[in-house]
Amino acid sequence: MLAGAAEPFYLVLSEPSWIFLAGLGIFLFRPPDLDLFHLDRIAFGLLIFVGLMRIFLLKEKLPWIRSVSLPMAGLLLLSLYSALAQPFDAQTWSLLAAKFLVPFTLFHLACLIFNDPYSLRRFEIFCLIVLGYLAFVSIASLLGAAWLIYPKYILDEGLGIHADRARGPFLQAVANGVSLNLLGLLAVDCWRRGRLRGVRALLLAAVPLAILATMTRAVWLSFAASIAALLFLTRSSRVRRACAGLAIAASVGTVFALSMAGCRTALEDRLQERSPVEFRISIYQVGWEMALEKPWLGWGQNQMPAEIAQRMSDYRPDTYCAHNTFLEILVEQGFVGFILYAWMIFGLFRLARHSPGNSGPEKWDSDSRRTWLVLLGVYLLNASFVVLNYQFVNALFFTIAGILASQQKCSPHKTDVTQCPDREPL
Repeated sequence: MLAGAAEPFYLVLSEPSWIFLAGLGIFLFRPPDLDLFHLDRIAFGLLIFVGLMRIFLLKEKLPWIRSVSLPMAGLLLLSLYSALAQPFDAQTWSLLAAKFLVPFTLFHLACLIFNDPYSLRRFEIFCLIVLGYLAFVSIASLLGAAWLIYPKYILDEGLGIHADRARGPFLQAVANGVSLNLLGLLAVDCWRRGRLRGVRALLLAAVPLAILATMTRAVWLSFAASIAALLFLTRSSRVRRACAGLAIAASVGTVFALSMAGCRTALEDRLQERSPVEFRISIYQVGWEMALEKPWLGWGQNQMPAEIAQRMSDYRPDTYCAHNTFLEILVEQGFVGFILYAWMIFGLFRLARHSPGNSGPEKWDSDSRRTWLVLLGVYLLNASFVVLNYQFVNALFFTIAGILASQQKCSPHKTDVTQCPDREPL
């Protein structure tokens, strides 16, 4: 009887990738404006429990990648200190989790959990399924086929923002666009390695139209830049063909959208709209003034919106935000936090290194690592236009980073990783 009761617990510990992917799925469908009984917190807590139990029972070492882990830990501690120094506010702690706690935790757990070809294949399939879903919902939104969009809260204009755009379950068009861009790049790498074949490869053709449906200029720019960068960096003829195919699909999709009166009007309005640019410039000016007033440790977690609202009189939007991740870090965590963030970016950039001897069928090859550089570029480019406090986007990005970090060469003389099990390329 005791053995039977312990069997589910054993299965969870032996196959933690299922729990990890279930948590990512909950992050996808649990935007901040929707109360789903805090399922994301339950999933996150369960994932931490499973990871710690595996470390304890299997006597594994806790991964620690100095060039990434140290600055991430510093940012987390700095934000915790500022949040604890303030009166309790649920939104402050929610943003802290989305921006610092979830990325820090999933980055390290990914090093432990995705340590065999089967778990990595599950992650790969999960990414392709999510890409297909997001592309389908986005295109349905562009075509006005509301009856095809599910879950229905996506259509609720009282939740989130950008109800007139393809915003997906995130209730925010930029988060949808960044996710589509990251997942699309992963799909290109899957196609290069022969993991995406036949009819399923048509999924790539839907990505440009789905990106267009977000009606967001920053997303359009980052997608175009990512395709150009991938074409420039890659040595694979298959990737070059994929980039050419994506460019053709984007051109055909744009012509198709312009042939529809409603889509054409929306596109023209987005291209001609100037007020968001002027508003952001004003916020940047106020933010820089705030940064100079408290330069070292900043104003504290989630203090920038309220302070900006008091200082700006020309604009009265529903919400105030930095519209720039780097500026918000500088204002809320000060120059100390900004240096830590820059250090973390440098560490993420170093993950693309291909150390001598780090080769084989179960390692990321040079083209996969070049794809990582493009993924990092997409993340940073969008961070220049918005504050990346989207839980699923950060979870997905830092999970990929964790998988890649664990594949760095282990060497007793020069290493950044304390544990490097063999991995299958993503």
